[in-house]
Amino acid sequence: MPRIFSGIQPSGELHVGNYLGAVKNWVELQHSYDCIFCIVDYHAIIGAYEPDDLRRRTADMAVSLLAAGLDPDKCTVFVQSHVPEHTELAWILNTITPIGELERQTQFKDKAQRQESVVAGLLNYPVLQAADILLYRADGVPVGEDQVQHLELSREIARKWNARFARGEDFFPEPKPLLTATRRVMGLDGQAKMSKSMGNTVGLLEPFDAVWEKLRPAVTDPKRVRRTDPGTPEVCNIYHLHKAFNPPETVEHVATMCSTAGWGCIDCKKVLLEGMKRELGPIHERARELSAHPDRVRDALATGADRCRALARETMGYVRERMGLV
Repeated sequence: MPRIFSGIQPSGELHVGNYLGAVKNWVELQHSYDCIFCIVDYHAIIGAYEPDDLRRRTADMAVSLLAAGLDPDKCTVFVQSHVPEHTELAWILNTITPIGELERQTQFKDKAQRQESVVAGLLNYPVLQAADILLYRADGVPVGEDQVQHLELSREIARKWNARFARGEDFFPEPKPLLTATRRVMGLDGQAKMSKSMGNTVGLLEPFDAVWEKLRPAVTDPKRVRRTDPGTPEVCNIYHLHKAFNPPETVEHVATMCSTAGWGCIDCKKVLLEGMKRELGPIHERARELSAHPDRVRDALATGADRCRALARETMGYVRERMGLV
């Protein structure tokens, strides 16, 4: 099967934006591809953090991924730092990557202008990202629109290395983007992408009582001031969440009731909550089971790392030989 690779930072428990924007798609892809999914803790240490907190967040992310449906019997799940070849290949790829290409990356420019002192890791982040993908010679990467530029850099780096060292052989495939169906999930504020740093998220494993406390005041159609005002579903963030959690007939009913002022926004949100319970309830149950048996999570990550170390050794053996590293 074609191989795909994707990574996620250990931010702790997944939120609904992570799930709809990436992980739910991963769960489907694991049945059709040789999937490698990585908790990228090397990427997470670029900013300020506490070591104990990083360990906890990494463990929580592993539980969330497995509870969400990633099956260690159908895909490979591991922690990035458990395979040291990631950073070895990143250094090698740094030697052929023009600094101008890194300075032009949109995410670097956006983040750098908000920092007084910019660390080199922020600039080199896309090179490590390229190493993550190329180390396993992945054919494709499921990404959101905001990551396409970084992936194009990975493709360019693969071309540069192949041209200089592979003697005409396309040793590193040029990974293709696999854009997810739900590309961008807005936060409950309706203003920005769902993000923990923005405080606009719903946790994937959050108790449903707490979810309702967040949904109830969530932003809807800003022009709908009174309950009797007809709404415009297409501009309502809650409506788009209905599309993710409810069947088409329910979504159609929601649109009708909103546009005709047949119900108020609270009624709409109650229906959304029921849809979320149907889909996320089983995930909550699996997470409780995994948390009660942490050895299952550790075993899954260890098995994944064993497989990835073997693949990485094979790749790096070829790379070292072609580059004259004896």
